Amino acid sequence: MRAALAIIALVSAQPCFAQTDPRPGPPAGRPLEAGTAGWSITVGVAPVLSPAWQGSRDMALAIFPDLRINYKDVIFASIPDGLGWNVVNHDGWKAGPLAKLRFGRDEERGGSPFLIAGGSDALRGLGNVDAAVEVGGFVEKRAGPWRGRIEIRRGFGGHDGVVADGSVAYQGRRGRTIVNVGPRATLASREYIETYFGIDALQSQRSGLRPYSASGGLLSYGVGGTVIRPLNRRSAVTLFTGLDRLGQNAGDSPLIRERGRRTQFTLGVGYGFRFNL
Repeated sequence: MRAALAIIALVSAQPCFAQTDPRPGPPAGRPLEAGTAGWSITVGVAPVLSPAWQGSRDMALAIFPDLRINYKDVIFASIPDGLGWNVVNHDGWKAGPLAKLRFGRDEERGGSPFLIAGGSDALRGLGNVDAAVEVGGFVEKRAGPWRGRIEIRRGFGGHDGVVADGSVAYQGRRGRTIVNVGPRATLASREYIETYFGIDALQSQRSGLRPYSASGGLLSYGVGGTVIRPLNRRSAVTLFTGLDRLGQNAGDSPLIRERGRRTQFTLGVGYGFRFNL
C-alpha cells in the first residue's frame, strides 16, 4: 500500500502533456478501465501531433510516456487526467478533488520536453512561463451513453488564474471498438489568459509585438473524439483527435494574429498495457 501511494505521488508531480492545454495527451476515459479490486497500473506511449504551443501555427511531433494508476474506481492518477479521488461515486455521479500540473512554456522552441520534431520560435522575446500546479475539483454525470463533466481548477506557480473545463461526450460500441465523441469548452480568468496571451511593455519591446492586455472569458471551444480498440484484456490502442478554436480574448492577441492561428488541430495514437498489483 505504501509503495503504491508513493507511486501516485510521483505521477502527480509530473506535468500535463500540453504546455498550455492539457488535451493533447490520451484523454480522460482511460483506454483500459480500472479493475474493481485493488491497484492497477497502465503503462504506455503516445506519439502526438499538435500545435507547438496553444495558438501556434507551427505543428510539432512529440512522444509522450503514459503512466496511469488506479485504486478500484476510487483513486486515479495519470499525466493527462491528474490526481483525483472519486469521493462521490453513485448512480452515475462522480465528484471529488482534482490536481493537475501544466508544463511551462519555452520561448526558444515552444515544444514540450518530449518533442522529437518541429517546434516554434514565435515566442522569442516573451519570456518563459514556469510550470503550474492546478488544484480544484470535478463533477461528472453519466446517463446511458452520455457523459458530462466539469472541472474547475486554480493555478499556483506559472499562473495564478482559474480554469474551467466542460465537456459532453457520447460513447458508442461497434464490436470491441469503443468510440467517444463530443463538444468541449474551456473558460479562463483574466490572470490565466494574460499569462499566455497578454503582452506587457517589456515583452513588446523584445518581441516586436504591440502591447496587449487580455481579459477573462471563453478560452477555447471545439470537439474531440477517441477510438479505443482493446487488443486483449490487458492492452489497448487509442486513436484520439481534436479540433479547437481559441476564443476572442486569446485570439485577438497580437501573438495569435501575427504569429499564430486560432484554429488548433491535434492527432495522436496511444498504446497501453495494464497489470494489477
